[in-house]
Amino acid sequence: MKKILGIALALLLVAGFSYADKTKVRWYVGLGSGGDAPTVVVEKKVVEDFNKSQNDIELTLDVVANAAAYNTLTTQIAGGNAPDVVGPVGIRGRDSFKGAWADLEPLVKKYKYDLSQYDKAMVDFYRTEGQGLVGLPYAIYPSFLYVNRALFKEAGIPLPPQKFGQPYVDENGKSKPWDQNTLREVAMKLTVDATGKTPNDKGFDPAKIVQFGFGQQYGDFRGTATLFGAGSLVAKDGKTAQIPANWVAYHKWMYDAMWKDYFYPNFAYANSDLLNKTDLFASQHIGMALVHLWYAGFADIKKMDWDLAVTPSYNGKTTAKMHADTFEITRYSKNQDASFKVISYLMASQDLLKAYGGMPAKKAEQATFLDGFAKSKFPDNKVNWQVVTDSVAYPDNPNHESWMPSFQETSDRYTITYNKLASEKGLNVDDELAKLKADLNKIFKAAK
Repeated sequence: MKKILGIALALLLVAGFSYADKTKVRWYVGLGSGGDAPTVVVEKKVVEDFNKSQNDIELTLDVVANAAAYNTLTTQIAGGNAPDVVGPVGIRGRDSFKGAWADLEPLVKKYKYDLSQYDKAMVDFYRTEGQGLVGLPYAIYPSFLYVNRALFKEAGIPLPPQKFGQPYVDENGKSKPWDQNTLREVAMKLTVDATGKTPNDKGFDPAKIVQFGFGQQYGDFRGTATLFGAGSLVAKDGKTAQIPANWVAYHKWMYDAMWKDYFYPNFAYANSDLLNKTDLFASQHIGMALVHLWYAGFADIKKMDWDLAVTPSYNGKTTAKMHADTFEITRYSKNQDASFKVISYLMASQDLLKAYGGMPAKKAEQATFLDGFAKSKFPDNKVNWQVVTDSVAYPDNPNHESWMPSFQETSDRYTITYNKLASEKGLNVDDELAKLKADLNKIFKAAK
């Protein structure tokens, strides 16, 4: 019997099945995408292939439904049972567990991981003060302008620039910086009421607008404000509330755009049938809409005549807010070297990236991705997809989904202000923002 067991053990060792000696790495899925049944099938296959590809690490998959993923991970961390790898996860999910992630910089240097394959701005996107490099660029969703060509043609005005730094040349041949002021001018020419008048015309009726010039889709107080640059509601001390000056300027600009210049849909208009109940661009009643790449993945715009344009600048600086997913290694992991090998493998899997649907952060893979995306989604549309890749270099950092004390309560409070500004005419924006700041300071203080 002993001889038989010895032979069996030897055979297992030769075959590379010495599980007892393998480093265990647990991969947690659920904070972001990846928990739906078809994607889990792909994830399981990737785990199986990884385990077959080498003999040092045993990777296991732990999938938790998104609705329960936050509480489950909190419980696991508190109980000393944190996973090794978490992902894919976006900025909001990541920063809901501030301080839980390992600094990857030492591992990047140790394994000579090539950061030059990414845009430098995207690498810096994951550098967090006091925490280091907490992620590597993986699946990204830049933002830009979706432009209704038909409405521009109808208005008799040129399309916005498709290259950063390029000026806007109007219908009279006059060249202007592509900034928030020019955006306003163009948007007002695209906005019309039921009689065909624009806000520039005498007798324009703001109660009967049938077409708007510009709007931002699926954004909130922080996200929309990044049109005027990145910022944070949290001061550098990490405990005091602030409203950045550029965000104050944005919300004043937006308020005037809704209630004075009328080119930006207010809350009632945005939620109306006219604008497809917040799906502004697909309604075909808006000239320009600022939204992320993921919108093109599901938007009903295949039969529209549309194109892309770059976001305008503010005070000489351009920001194209970014959504991005990555894989994290928890700082509680006792197997960080093995975990780094795992995330390197996961990030190289084309099957996994395809299942998640994001544009690869690796510059060399972006053109192929966009070509395939365009052919599968919009085979008959002539769209300048170069705008997408060019926008990667202008992410908002700090990101508009970054950490805040008492995250959900803070989000709920600024949403009240955001909705109020979009719903009520005649407000003093400075007063409303002062009230918001005061309430946020109370929330931050209570969160200590």
